[in-house]
Amino acid sequence: MASLSKNQRRHALTITQDPRWEKIIARDASADTLFVYGVKTTGIYCRASSCARLPKPENIVFFNSAEEAETAGFRPSKRAARDKSDVLQHHTMIAENACRFIEQSETTPTLEQLAEQAGLSSFHFQRVFKSIVGLSPKGYDTAWRARTIRAQLNECKTVTEAIYTAGLSSSSRFYERSSKVLGMRPKDFKTGGNNMDIHFAIGECSLGSILVAQSFRGVCAILLGDDPDKLARDLQDMMPKANLIGGDEQFEQIVAQVVGFIEAPELGLDLPLDIRGTAFQERVWQALREVPVGTTVSYSDIAEKIGQPSAVRAVAQACGQNRLAVAIPCHRVVRRDGSLSGYRWGVERKQQLLAQEKPHRHLS
Repeated sequence: MASLSKNQRRHALTITQDPRWEKIIARDASADTLFVYGVKTTGIYCRASSCARLPKPENIVFFNSAEEAETAGFRPSKRAARDKSDVLQHHTMIAENACRFIEQSETTPTLEQLAEQAGLSSFHFQRVFKSIVGLSPKGYDTAWRARTIRAQLNECKTVTEAIYTAGLSSSSRFYERSSKVLGMRPKDFKTGGNNMDIHFAIGECSLGSILVAQSFRGVCAILLGDDPDKLARDLQDMMPKANLIGGDEQFEQIVAQVVGFIEAPELGLDLPLDIRGTAFQERVWQALREVPVGTTVSYSDIAEKIGQPSAVRAVAQACGQNRLAVAIPCHRVVRRDGSLSGYRWGVERKQQLLAQEKPHRHLS
């Protein structure tokens, strides 16, 4: 190392003291799913078991995944490219098995139980599962239970019949689950939200009129438009049997907070949200919430992110069914060529929202 600079020597020492260096020397295949290493002199990245000539430690940089390496500008070696496809298939199988286990379990499995079944550590399993499914295991469980309970209540004539159809051992477990994921009693859901209190208020912002509605779980609708009366009618159509309550002074402060977020998106929106959709919709909406202020993505990008690259049209439909304007930022989705696509509340509003966010690109 005599010819190396001080920084290179320090970097080489750090690499050789890292436990991952021993995995590379041993060409340990069991570490292939844990990390990859990039070689600065060639611009490629490899897995731990790579049979390529061992690089000098001063030229190595570690990454937690192939995606991180590619984001940093490294390209896969020929073997790494093949391995990436094999690893993706393996991860997909792990996630699919975990999903089936969650769906068939009467009680919600713990992260430790799922990881043990997959033969992975809890941390590694969580990362693998979310990379494929787009939700955490707990998030998937919640979405699955919600979809199943909604379907049972819609298809069965009585709540009692739905309990037996669900295959649950007790009615108390069904009511506990359904009230949590539906935000109301099963009987109220079956009758179209009857007796459910929804507070709402209408205000004005730079985008026109805005309606904000809230259940006891959180903000359940943010609607935009030109006609305040029409917004109120739209809310009534969404929840025909709910008890709609005009906002009082305290609730109007929530509307002001949403308006403030529209005008200054870099501040964020620190309000609980009542998000209700199918498992697929919730995966899309969660992916949208992770898109930084001042950036845009394509429908294809979102489909890739949730692990369903062919579901581009379904992603677009999920965007169109979003009831929480700006809180779930579907306005940040554009066509692959960068041109603006449709928007539930008008393309002009979409263009205005993106223009307002553009100055804050450096903050994301």
